Amino acid sequence: MTAIDKDRHALVDRLRKVREARARGGRPAPAPARAAGAAPKAFDFSTLPIFEQMRFQEAVGRSLGIGTPFFRQIDSREGARCVIDGEERINFASYDYIGLGSHPEVRRAAVAAAEEWGVSANASRLVGGERPYHGALERALASAYGVDAAVAMVSGHATNVTTIGAMIGPKDLILMDQLIHNSISEGARLSGAARLTFPHNDFDWVDETLARVRDRYERVLIVVEGLYSMDGDFPDLPRFVEIKARHGAWLMVDEAHAFGVLGATGRGLAELQGVDPRSVEIWMGTLSKTLAACGGYVCGSEALIAYLKHKAPGFVFSVGLAAPVAAAAEAAVRAMLAEPERVARLRANGLRFRERAAAAGLDVGLSEGYAVTPVIIGDSPRAVVAADMLFKRGINALPIIFPAVPEQQARIRFFLTSDHDEAEIDRAVDETAEVVKSLEGVDLFASLRD
Repeated sequence: MTAIDKDRHALVDRLRKVREARARGGRPAPAPARAAGAAPKAFDFSTLPIFEQMRFQEAVGRSLGIGTPFFRQIDSREGARCVIDGEERINFASYDYIGLGSHPEVRRAAVAAAEEWGVSANASRLVGGERPYHGALERALASAYGVDAAVAMVSGHATNVTTIGAMIGPKDLILMDQLIHNSISEGARLSGAARLTFPHNDFDWVDETLARVRDRYERVLIVVEGLYSMDGDFPDLPRFVEIKARHGAWLMVDEAHAFGVLGATGRGLAELQGVDPRSVEIWMGTLSKTLAACGGYVCGSEALIAYLKHKAPGFVFSVGLAAPVAAAAEAAVRAMLAEPERVARLRANGLRFRERAAAAGLDVGLSEGYAVTPVIIGDSPRAVVAADMLFKRGINALPIIFPAVPEQQARIRFFLTSDHDEAEIDRAVDETAEVVKSLEGVDLFASLRD
C-alpha cells in the first residue's frame, strides 16, 4: 500500500468515526497526538502519480532537444502575429477569428464600462441585482440568434457543465458526439444521467439508438458542436433537428467555434444550413472566441433562460460578468453584424489554407476550411517535434496530443483569422509541408536507445 493509499484510508476511517460519534450524540475521539515538536505539514501534491508522468514528458522533451510548447509567454497583443521570446511570429493559436479583439469600438466599450461601473459586478446577479450591461449583451445575443432570450455566464466551460447539470438528471439520457468538447462530457458525467457517445456526425446511429431506448428515459438530450474545435467540420443540423423532434428529445448545439465563423453574417450553423433557430432547444456559445471577451452564454426560449437563471448553479452561485467584459462582447456582436466582410475574409483564408495544405500532401482530416484546420501528424512525440520546428521557423501553432485526440491522430491545429494575409498562410503551409516531410521515417527515439 502506498503512502497516498494509507493517508486516504486513515481519512476515511476518521470520517467514519466522526459520523458514528454524531449518531450517538457524542464527540469523536481526538486524532492521535503528533510527536512532540512536530509541526503540521500540508500534503505534498507533487507525490501524486500525475507528476511522475509530467516529469517523464519533460525528460523526453529534453532528450529530443525541445521545450514545452505550452504556457509560453506572449509579449504582445495576440492576433495574426504575436511576439514570443522577443521575436515576432505568425500566430495560428488565437481564437480572435474575425479580428474584433483589436476593433476600436470594442476596446472603447470596455474602457467606458470600466470607468462607469468598475471592473467587477461584485455579486451574483440573483442577489446583487442586474446591471444594464448584462441585459444589453443578452438582448444582442438573442437577437443575433433569432430566439427569445439569452443568459451570459462568467465561464464558457462552466456554462456547459452547469446548463447540462441543471436540465438533465439520473432518469435521463445524454447522447454526445464522440468528438464533443470536454465541458459537455464533464457536464454529462456530473449530471448523473445515462451517457452514450455516438460516432462522429452519425445521425443514423442516433436515430436507430433512440428507436430502441427512448422509452426507458424521461428526457433525452442530444449534444453536437456547431464547428468541431479539433477537426473543423460540422454536423448536418437539419437531420439532427428532424430526429430529435420525432423522438421527443432536446437538441443542444455548442457554437463556441461557430458563432462569428459560419453563415454569411456569422450567425452560426443555423444560418449556414438554413435552419429555423427556434427549432433547436439550446444554443450555447462562448464570449472568448469571435466576441473577444471571456465567458459563455445560452440562447433559447424565454422559459429556458428563466429556468437557468433560477436553477443553474454556475449562474445562481457565481458573480455576474464584469462590466468591461460584457460591454466588449456586446460591442463585438454589433461589429460582427455591421461588418460581414470580416466573416467573408475568414472564410477565404480558411479555404486557402485547407486547399493549399491538401495540395501539398498534408492530411487536413475533416476540415471544411473555416476557422479550424488540423494537420494530422500521427503520434504525439512527432506532433510536438513538428510544432517546435515550426516555432523555430517563426510560426506559432500548437500540437494537440493524446489524450485530447487519439494517439495516432496527434496534430498541429491551425486557427485561421480574418487578419491573416495570403503570404502568411502560404508561408505556414510551405513550412509545415517541409517540416512534415523532414520527419518522415525518422526514429525520434534512436538517441535514447543508444
